[in-house]
Amino acid sequence: MANPSTPSIRAGRLLQPLRRLRGQRRLRFTRAGLVFLAAVLAVEFAAVNTGNNLLHLLLGAMMGVLGTSAWWSNRQLRRLALARRAPRRATAGRPAVLRYQVENQGRRLATFALDFSETGLNGSAFLASLPAQSSATVELRTDFPRRGIHSLEESRVSTSFPFGLYRKLRVFRQPDEVVVWPPTDRPVREVRPAVGGIRGTLAAPVGSAGARGDFHALRSYRPGDDPRDIHWRSTARAGELVVREYQRDAGQALWLCLDTRQEEGPRAEAAVEITAALAFRALRRGERVALAAPEHGVEPGTGQAQLERILDALAKVVFRPGGAPISPPVDRSACILVTASDDLHLGFGDVFTAPDSST
Repeated sequence: MANPSTPSIRAGRLLQPLRRLRGQRRLRFTRAGLVFLAAVLAVEFAAVNTGNNLLHLLLGAMMGVLGTSAWWSNRQLRRLALARRAPRRATAGRPAVLRYQVENQGRRLATFALDFSETGLNGSAFLASLPAQSSATVELRTDFPRRGIHSLEESRVSTSFPFGLYRKLRVFRQPDEVVVWPPTDRPVREVRPAVGGIRGTLAAPVGSAGARGDFHALRSYRPGDDPRDIHWRSTARAGELVVREYQRDAGQALWLCLDTRQEEGPRAEAAVEITAALAFRALRRGERVALAAPEHGVEPGTGQAQLERILDALAKVVFRPGGAPISPPVDRSACILVTASDDLHLGFGDVFTAPDSST
């Protein structure tokens, strides 16, 4: 077994800070820089082969421009300090804003033409100048493509100042997490208890307060409404379909059950979005809503805080084929099942099946 105090290991430990620094600062040619470099090589070839003094002077000037550009772009980023402020939550596919507090700790020289970006995310932000011994806030507008727990690892600042020949990049490691919610605006039909068929039967008679809740108001028919709720007398007067709308009792909760025994994919994500849309709609009406999902259940509640709890849980849901079946703490006839499976689901008050995107 090698002794940990051997010279090779000690040297490796001493070089770790140098490797870390080299990984944080990177310099590469831009397209204009490559063209300029080709011109430098061509002038050098001509100067060496002809011995022309003017060509040697031109070559020296061009080499000076390359060296000055590399030195200046490195100095632009060397004394920068950066702190990222990420949103605690975001919604998949919706605009999100990351804010950077950048400080120029240099005592004399300003920095110019700074570009900000985040590893793994779209979008960038630009800061024209930052005087010495000053700070500024920069906003980067981006989006998170899908729900889940998104890890932020590296913030990047780059510049091609002063001549645009090099792109100098500095990486700031700033681990952070953003909870990305599913969207809540997916079009879904109204919840309607079903009788017989594959959805089973309700414990209470259809139309009673125990099954539907108390009568709340009349409104215009919307696609997906139960035809049994049509109020024919009002329909005749209005000349359009009018339906009854019911309000659940204060002590009764709408239980949303999400079936996660599927493969991850577009159809599973559609099931999550349907669940989020149903919760949003019910909570906006003032109902008590609860979520039953493996490892991520949410007790009944109301209001914006309850919606956030449900969306937090939905962001963390993982789909696993052959996982545990859904087991709500109340009778299934009082629950709404959301699933990506075409199997028969008996006993639930209503079933929402996510559409198959391949059909």
